[in-house]
Amino acid sequence: MLTVHHLGKSQSERIVWLCEELEIPYELKTYARDAKTMLAPPEYKALHPIGSAPVITDGDIVLAESAAIVDYIVAKHGQGRLTLRADDPGFASFLYWFHFANGTLQPGLGRLMILNRLALTEDNPMLMAMKARTERAFDLVEARCGQAEYLAGSAFTTADIMSVFTLTTMRYFQPYDLGRLPNIRAYLARIAARPAYQRAMAKGDPGMALLLS
Repeated sequence: MLTVHHLGKSQSERIVWLCEELEIPYELKTYARDAKTMLAPPEYKALHPIGSAPVITDGDIVLAESAAIVDYIVAKHGQGRLTLRADDPGFASFLYWFHFANGTLQPGLGRLMILNRLALTEDNPMLMAMKARTERAFDLVEARCGQAEYLAGSAFTTADIMSVFTLTTMRYFQPYDLGRLPNIRAYLARIAARPAYQRAMAKGDPGMALLLS
């Protein structure tokens, strides 16, 4: 049985959402963060040597890393759904945005979070450079959301599942105002209307306000 080990307010929400979109059988085990440190509890860290979310188990297999898990589930349990074939005109865009999520967008906001916790002055060169890099990343998503219904084009894909966490839940850890980004806000409204997204968030993080605007 495929088991999704979901740490509250974490990137593992992607995996719960993916399973709901594919409508495949899975077991969901939820774990709460430590109330003081906001870190994963010891039983979650023990699941995999890296000690961070997400993690799945599937029989004897233990797998971490969002993108690896998404590819694994789609290939083994999803018959390749929610991806684009190499002969699809949107294939290159699909690959780009799928990897942009954890290659550029998420690391940028994560590094900005760390720098902000160091209480640096606003004119600190490193902080200024990371703010500018993060702005460019969000601007790129904003432009794309004005061009297409979903990141890979007209079809909803795993590129969207990989990206939405940073645009939403990650902002609990590093606030980011979407007020200047109307295309992203409209995109997130489309995401919020998806029944599978609604089910996933209700199961994984019940009661959590969704930062969709």
